[in-house]
Amino acid sequence: MPGPPPLMTALIDALLLRNGYNAALVAIGAAVLGASAGATGTFLVLRKRALVSDAVSHATLPGICLAFIAMTALGGDGRNLAGLMLGSAATAGLGLVLVEWITRRTRLAEDAAIGAVLSVFFGFGVVLLTVIQNLPTGKQAGLQGFLLGSTAGMLYSEALLIAFGGALAAAAILVLRRPMTMVAFDPGYAATAGVPVRTVDLAMMGLVMAITVIGLKIVGLVLIVALLIIPAVAARFWTERSGHVAAIAAAIGGLSGYVGVALSASAPKLPTGPMVVLTCFALFVISLLMAPARGILARALRHRRFQIAVHRRQGLLALAHGEPVIEPLTLRILRRAGLIRADGVVTEAGRAQAAKALIDARRYEIARRMHHEEAIAGRLVGLEPIETVLTPDEIRVIDQRLGVPRSV
Repeated sequence: MPGPPPLMTALIDALLLRNGYNAALVAIGAAVLGASAGATGTFLVLRKRALVSDAVSHATLPGICLAFIAMTALGGDGRNLAGLMLGSAATAGLGLVLVEWITRRTRLAEDAAIGAVLSVFFGFGVVLLTVIQNLPTGKQAGLQGFLLGSTAGMLYSEALLIAFGGALAAAAILVLRRPMTMVAFDPGYAATAGVPVRTVDLAMMGLVMAITVIGLKIVGLVLIVALLIIPAVAARFWTERSGHVAAIAAAIGGLSGYVGVALSASAPKLPTGPMVVLTCFALFVISLLMAPARGILARALRHRRFQIAVHRRQGLLALAHGEPVIEPLTLRILRRAGLIRADGVVTEAGRAQAAKALIDARRYEIARRMHHEEAIAGRLVGLEPIETVLTPDEIRVIDQRLGVPRSV
């Protein structure tokens, strides 16, 4: 009996961390990075500052190039990851300062400032990258891997640095989650509660910068934005509570990083960053379709149930008034429920339920007059048996007004 295809075997080995200690550390580091990015992106999306991450990521390119030039000029290894990360952090921080300064000191909106900083910094970085490629030491620099991410040939020290940096970012998120949540939802209330809004905003941007810098080697500066934003957007389909959104976003980001790196490792020609982002997008699509609260399929199912309930009620009321049921969908629903026969004759169960539906309709009319509060009136649509909406005491009062015997 033939075994599984070689690609599948390689993927299983990568997922089970059988590709060596270094590869396992890269996968774990990517998972920690993805979880940190997903949680941080939640607060960024809630604060409506998602585009800031784009400016930060593109502003890292000139820093990478300048750090490489400086390290080679000093006789060092221009590909030292720690040095490249320091350089990218410097220009990313400068980009953040410029966006903040332009927004506060000019009439330009934040999105315009982000567009200006993003394009200028990235353009400068591309120029520097071209210059480096023309240097004697530039051909083997491998800086293109920072654009889309590359884990091929990653050293143990580099993988350890990424995993440690991701863990520090995750710890910072746990410490700052409460003030970041307050500032994200209502900066005015947070300020009156004594929360330093500007400091929290800067801390949030600092986390974005840290995750961007840490993720350069795995995801790349072009695609790190997706790892910050997509998990948060996907998590929003599953829950309404901000704390749960952050936790689910962290889970989606962590799973995307882990599986994406495993896919890239199982097929070496596949780039790491795009595989991580595509995995993240796949989880987004699953959330979009399958989430029980806000997913497309769940909404379609709720609409279908509502449609069936409306047709069932209208059909039963028509039977109660002795009117013919001519709507095809209503007829199908009543027949499937055994309320009418195939020849259109009402069954005993149909007569009983029609009489109950008529009494419930009158009860709902009285209930709507009794309850003027919007919260209660919204429940008195009339599609469900009234016993599931009102208490027995409330129904007893309504029946006294209608003169309905208690046994009905």
